[in-house]
Amino acid sequence: MDYEGYQTKAYDIPVKRYCQTLDLKDNRALIAEYRKLHSREYAWPEIRRGIREVGILEMEIYIYGNKLFMIVETPLDFDWNVAMKRLASLPRQAEWEECVTRFQECLPGSTSAEKWHLMDRMFYLYD
Repeated sequence: MDYEGYQTKAYDIPVKRYCQTLDLKDNRALIAEYRKLHSREYAWPEIRRGIREVGILEMEIYIYGNKLFMIVETPLDFDWNVAMKRLASLPRQAEWEECVTRFQECLPGSTSAEKWHLMDRMFYLYD
């Protein structure tokens, strides 16, 4: 496989990054449907708008098998807990979470903040 990498956005402000992980149910058909739900064509516009509305500049999800890795970029003054609480209250967010729960290894009724696990950075190039 030829790896070309993914271009990142440049911002006019300093940003910080949050990294999260979540496991999907190990079922190829469910994973294919989950990927489709997140495609440009099928992703819910209200969910994308809500993500931006709470102050998130960029959100990317990567997949390997049934393992997901999410990168969230925000301004430096972003408050994760405040934003996640607000995101959970936005229109259609609860409906979206209910929709995607059937694909995810999580408890029914979990919010996005409860499903996705924040990861600790353990290495960088120490510049």
